[in-house]
Amino acid sequence: MTASSLLDTRATASAASIDPIRAGRWRRGLAAVSREKSSEAASDRIMRRLALTFGIAGVLAVIAEIPEIADQSRGAPLAWAVLTVALAFGWFPVLAIVSMGLSTRVIQGVAGAAAICYLLAFALVPFTYGDPEIEATAVWLYRVFALGVLAAALAWRPVVAVVYLVVGAAASAIANMYVVPHGSAWTLAGDFARAAGLCVLFLWCAIYARAAAARVDRESAIASSRAAIAAGATARDRERARFAALIHDAVLSTLLDASRAGTESPVLRRQAEHTLTQLDEARGSAIEPDRLNAKQAIGFLRAAVHEVNPGVTFAARQWPGFDDLRLPVQAAGTIAAALAEAVRNSLRHATVVGRSVRRSVTVTVSAGGIRVVFRDDGAGFDLSQVPADRLGVSVSILGRMRQLAGGAGFVESQPGEGTTVTLVWGSDG
Repeated sequence: MTASSLLDTRATASAASIDPIRAGRWRRGLAAVSREKSSEAASDRIMRRLALTFGIAGVLAVIAEIPEIADQSRGAPLAWAVLTVALAFGWFPVLAIVSMGLSTRVIQGVAGAAAICYLLAFALVPFTYGDPEIEATAVWLYRVFALGVLAAALAWRPVVAVVYLVVGAAASAIANMYVVPHGSAWTLAGDFARAAGLCVLFLWCAIYARAAAARVDRESAIASSRAAIAAGATARDRERARFAALIHDAVLSTLLDASRAGTESPVLRRQAEHTLTQLDEARGSAIEPDRLNAKQAIGFLRAAVHEVNPGVTFAARQWPGFDDLRLPVQAAGTIAAALAEAVRNSLRHATVVGRSVRRSVTVTVSAGGIRVVFRDDGAGFDLSQVPADRLGVSVSILGRMRQLAGGAGFVESQPGEGTTVTLVWGSDG
């Protein structure tokens, strides 16, 4: 151990001895945050990083444009000039801040506000710079219009962002008419072409980054499904190996001893009785091909949950005498995928500022069926207000369970009261 590492160790031990409770809470909180961030979907991670980048870009842009803004605002009404600058840049620092902790829905809302306010800033140009006292080549809003386009790419679907680009480029060209003296129709067309052409590149980069992250999420879902199939194959191989060992070690050895003994033997009788007992147990616990018993199904679901976030509490219940679950591997994969999506949705949207959110999964196995309940005490939401294009609940959870024979899914939630997702499956006979 080096001297520097020894000093660091002693300093850490000293701090912990001063306030061990606070140090323990800090470490647990840091671990929980680290787990949630690492388990976040790729599309959400790229949105957070883009939001942080665009927010910082907006702050740097206003700093760089201060001399030009001051020059063009000479003689302009001070209130109008301040309002124009606030509309154009005011939301970008907020965007950078919310990207570091709040949900992606909040990030998209702030980005949409930034994009809309940028267009409103163009509408104020005639009131602010209607009679400029300088020989300007372009209003300062025109040069940083790409910020509005990037915010739109973050807030809305690509089609809406493209429409925003066209409308904004036209607005920027018209705004220049009030600043650039002796403008003509050709000047107007040239300004539009330059603004649109420059912003198309930025818009394409933002859309492509989000699309690539969405593809990563889809591939992850496919990989999870393949993992379910592989788990079923492993379970079958394990059962075959166990049964083969039983046949070799018990049945064949008993038959061999019986053929050699020739006379009745107490040892041989006890061995035969033990072998018959083992065969009865194997017959009772064996599973059909492509099916999981209760223990294997619980283990499989636990692995699926902890792969998303190891911090989720997992509990299993089995009714006494009802351990004859025969869950098809395909059904297990569907339930596991829906459950994992419920956990991911909670990690994305259930964050509550100022406290940690508790999350738990309870699996109950009964006669021929399984019931999985995921709960959190997070922010909650109004189901009736979920947009139609948000597919996490309607398709990835409820849709999956509806398509599963014998399966069903239910979601209960209220703002401020957490969320409960229930997944059930029962055999038809």
